[in-house]
Amino acid sequence: MSSIGTLLLGLGIILISAELFTNSIEWLGRRLKLSEGAVGSILAAVGTALPETLVPIIAIGVSPSQATTEIGVGAILGAPFMLSTLALFVTGMAALIFAFFGKRRATMMIDECVVKRDLRFFLIVYSIAILAALLNRHEYKLILAAGLVCAYAVYAYRTITGGKCIAGEAPNSLLISRAALLPRFRFILLQVFLAVAGIIGGAELFVHAMEKIAMSMKISPFILSVIITPIATELPEKFNSVIWVSRGKDTLAMGNITGAMVFQSSIIPAIGMLMTPWVLNRAAFACALVALSSAAFIFVFLSVKGYLRAYTLLSGGVFYALFLYLVVGHRI
Repeated sequence: MSSIGTLLLGLGIILISAELFTNSIEWLGRRLKLSEGAVGSILAAVGTALPETLVPIIAIGVSPSQATTEIGVGAILGAPFMLSTLALFVTGMAALIFAFFGKRRATMMIDECVVKRDLRFFLIVYSIAILAALLNRHEYKLILAAGLVCAYAVYAYRTITGGKCIAGEAPNSLLISRAALLPRFRFILLQVFLAVAGIIGGAELFVHAMEKIAMSMKISPFILSVIITPIATELPEKFNSVIWVSRGKDTLAMGNITGAMVFQSSIIPAIGMLMTPWVLNRAAFACALVALSSAAFIFVFLSVKGYLRAYTLLSGGVFYALFLYLVVGHRI
């Protein structure tokens, strides 16, 4: 099969799996009596983060070299960058399109506390992860890595124990058990497993196809891992959020992205510090700075205004374009 064919096949698998995932994860959260914040920011975020989590681990662990280390570190930084810029842009654009056709309002109907907590944790832990690269002794980096893991544990605890349980209208019927008004727990878990497996498999196909195309165009390993690969590995978050936005479930949509941002900026950099010297070049620092700036803009807007409109999320596209300009223009 050609690279384009593999690309389209992977995309199709991810799309189908995203529908399976959003449906089953809502039912899982309902059966576990979790809040929307916990479902979106923890269950959905960690589940859809698996593809991009595997990329740096495989790149660094299987055949360690300067090139694979560069790819691995780039993938670690690329995930938060893509989530805080392009994923937020796609979510805002989707909300505006659905609002234009009268399917929803342009204002994001979110749990303000959930999104602010996610963004606050992201800004703190990601800043620590980036500043760790400036330390001379690797032992200090390992201490900070342990601190990042502990910080995520605190975040997860607060998210799961905070907020109200999901109430109101039940999700659509479980896709693999449509006849049951209240599907059995084992069927919910089975659909979650099938969806995650599909997401990982589809993302792997998509990533490999994009890598072949990029290599044929002689794109550098770092740019490949920071810009191109995350576009593929972050597709599940984008698709999940678009699905939830179309149904007016904005806390789930935003939590899926912002929760993944926290996971990708704490646990994954901690793994990077364990497996690599964790030394960043100018482009890596610029990538991180753009990601932090994009998230900070949304956080400040939400803190000052107390609400979030879809068009505000379009700022993520501006920050993404800024980084592309810096890279393509060889300014970093």
